[in-house]
Amino acid sequence: MELKLNMDEYLPLREVVFEALRDAIVHGEFEPGERLLEVALAKRLGVSRTPVREAIRMLELEGLVVMVPRKGAEVARITEKDLRDALEIRLSLEELAVELACKRIDEDGRLRLREACENFREAVRSGRVPDIVDTDVAFHETICELSNNPRLVSLTKNFGEQVYRYRVEYVRDTGYHGKLLREHDEITEAILLGDVEKAKAVMHQHIYDQEQIVIQNIKQKQDTV
Repeated sequence: MELKLNMDEYLPLREVVFEALRDAIVHGEFEPGERLLEVALAKRLGVSRTPVREAIRMLELEGLVVMVPRKGAEVARITEKDLRDALEIRLSLEELAVELACKRIDEDGRLRLREACENFREAVRSGRVPDIVDTDVAFHETICELSNNPRLVSLTKNFGEQVYRYRVEYVRDTGYHGKLLREHDEITEAILLGDVEKAKAVMHQHIYDQEQIVIQNIKQKQDTV
């Protein structure tokens, strides 16, 4: 796995390292429970240990890293409680977004929604998990943007970063890709028809099923430890 720094002359080095490590964690490039060794990370990133140590502390504050006695820093594991808490919030935001999208979509929005749905389909065909996750995010963000509510868009995008890890965990299981496609198609059709109740019902099931499947995967991993 290659770690990349996106250097920015306006950001302290610790912030640049923080963003690189954070991106790797939320994209699933570091496994939950994997140790983060300062010396090894500093060497891979081409920096000293100091900004790596500072970045790890920042990641700990975000809840993405935990400090384990006699072991040091490791990537925080996804817990059932964390998942349920996060998806409760996501469910409320997504149901509101899809309801408003049904009522406020215009012709340009129809084109954008169809395009987002098709981009997801192409990503699933490719089989590349990062592309599938990113186009899934883009599909849901498009629906939110169709709400024509900037505050909801901002809130959803900020929260979306917190649930990205769960999306990766879900999409890794290729057995559910067909189900995801069908649900995206049903949500798209309901919005295009302005069918609020159908859109909300499918969206609710879409997110609830994701929660149940990821919880199942978490428990299976715990049983093998």
